[in-house]
Amino acid sequence: MSAPMKTAETVWETSLPLPLLNRGKVRDIYAVGEDKLLIVTTDRLSAFDVVLPTPIPDKGRVLNQISLFWFEKFKKLVPNHLVTADIKKMGLGEEFVREHGQALAGRSVLVHRAKPLPVECVVRGFLAGSGWKDYQKTGKVCGHLLPKGLSQCQELPEPIFTPATKATVGHDMNIGFEEVVGLVGEEIASKIRSLSIKIFKEGVKYAKTCGILIADTKFEFGIFNDRLILIDEVLTPDSSRFWPKDTYKAGQDQPSLDKQIVRNYLLQSGWNQTPPGPVLPDAIASQTATAYKDVYKRLTGKWL
Repeated sequence: MSAPMKTAETVWETSLPLPLLNRGKVRDIYAVGEDKLLIVTTDRLSAFDVVLPTPIPDKGRVLNQISLFWFEKFKKLVPNHLVTADIKKMGLGEEFVREHGQALAGRSVLVHRAKPLPVECVVRGFLAGSGWKDYQKTGKVCGHLLPKGLSQCQELPEPIFTPATKATVGHDMNIGFEEVVGLVGEEIASKIRSLSIKIFKEGVKYAKTCGILIADTKFEFGIFNDRLILIDEVLTPDSSRFWPKDTYKAGQDQPSLDKQIVRNYLLQSGWNQTPPGPVLPDAIASQTATAYKDVYKRLTGKWL
């Protein structure tokens, strides 16, 4: 196994000589020509829909590399938006690469400019988080009636599709499948539901061989050249709930290998979950960075 790469400089925000289309909670998105985007994954972290002032070292590179790993793994199941992750092959020019290449290396991708669907494709395989709270009150999760007597963090008989709206401000809202049909049409709604569950199952199956349980996740899809494609990030510690398989035990909270480390700290900190977010202690930022890298190493067998 190769030695760990030298830690890159933390990137909070980018300023590139390209049209900036959006500065999201984590990603800076630039236009490249008419039909491509440069997506830069920064080290910003959001929790409860608030960007925190503390960056997580190397987080952007880890998220980007994990997504690239899954894009490659799932490319026979569904096409994706990736053009290249090699900064030298993005057609941005030698001067651009000289000036910005080091900061962007490992954390940027050139992608096809798809039209994103207005739906977060959430898939849940275990009874955790808000799903567990819903189940305790109603016996259901987002309208799905589940068997009685399930315990906290128990694996569900089958993964369930629990879509949500994509809120530009505030929290995403859970919606029913009928509402998805209303947003994108019955054919596309059925496709993204079946694809989301299929990709999730494949990811769960592989991750288990690496000592990781994927409890839930969210996917995003878009339309490019009249084709449905997978976009954004895929099965990362920002978009998914990861647990160590060797310590798993239903009926209790699980140790986290994801953003839940930060959420748990914030929940006990007294913060009211409105901006501005609090500064994270060094120990929490370091623990989160280590967990993200651990996920990458377990999934790929490589150091980052």
